[in-house]
Amino acid sequence: MGSNLLFVGFVLVMGFGPMTARSQLSYDYYSKSCPNVLNIVRSQVLNAIKNETRMAASLLRLHFHDCFVNGCDGSILLDGSDGEKFALPNLNSARGFEVVDSIKTAVESACNGTVSCADILAIAAKYAVVFSGGPSWRVLLGRRDGLVANQSGANSGLPGPFNSIDTIISKFNAVGLNTTDVVALSGGHTIGRARCTLFSSRLSNFSTTSSVDPTLDASMAADLQSLCSSGDGNTTTALDRNSTDVFDNHYFQNLLNQKGLLSSDQGLYSSDEGIASTKSLVETYSNSSERFLCDFANSMVKMGNISPLTGSQGEVRQNCRVVN
Repeated sequence: MGSNLLFVGFVLVMGFGPMTARSQLSYDYYSKSCPNVLNIVRSQVLNAIKNETRMAASLLRLHFHDCFVNGCDGSILLDGSDGEKFALPNLNSARGFEVVDSIKTAVESACNGTVSCADILAIAAKYAVVFSGGPSWRVLLGRRDGLVANQSGANSGLPGPFNSIDTIISKFNAVGLNTTDVVALSGGHTIGRARCTLFSSRLSNFSTTSSVDPTLDASMAADLQSLCSSGDGNTTTALDRNSTDVFDNHYFQNLLNQKGLLSSDQGLYSSDEGIASTKSLVETYSNSSERFLCDFANSMVKMGNISPLTGSQGEVRQNCRVVN
């Protein structure tokens, strides 16, 4: 892993709004019960990313997909055929569960029965971003783990690559996030990969008037057609073309050049709905790395505050895959 992936950008995140006041989370929740938890998770995440650079994006995505379903309660980690792991947005795509298991084992060795799996996801997401060259933020802690998964909620509530921009905004609004959060958190696609099955519809038979999505750069379309020609929908390519593993604002610069991989990415800039609601912020972020990184950090804190279980609600799972 190159040194640029270890660059740590620090962003002072302030003014989290009313969600923080209601959530009962705190920065020092484990200061006495597990004072070394941040360092433990940090070390485990760094080892995982050294082993596989893509794992940074996978850990960030797990936190995102957890928080949008039943709130940030670790429900995505539960095994079982009725679990969120097997919902359509997560099937064959959500990954990193073994890394979470390793983190949990290390944390349990230091502080048995103390740190929730939901909090582990929140901390791991932060360090996944930091070790990819992105911003840091103070993680609010004190979440408890949920007792049930919600597969139907994952199917209906998670923003997807085929959703219109208005639908994505509505799904964000439903969990207390706004349009700025939509664009900032979409910038998380500056790292990671996506499968052919998620964008192949843009490459042929796109519409009655165009074989290829006209908002997709022609040379990129040709490359993707070649990549996906085998018919294996699980073949992957970088979400952020020419800046695969570095957390920066290049993702937004790609959108200005019609090089967004998913229709939900390019739609932020090129769709009629995006032109009306998100295009101007895409342009702002493409021109200002500092603005993007600051807004991303703020939005991550807001997202981590979606309906957490606190106090006596839920439990602290001993094994992230099953309830106690």
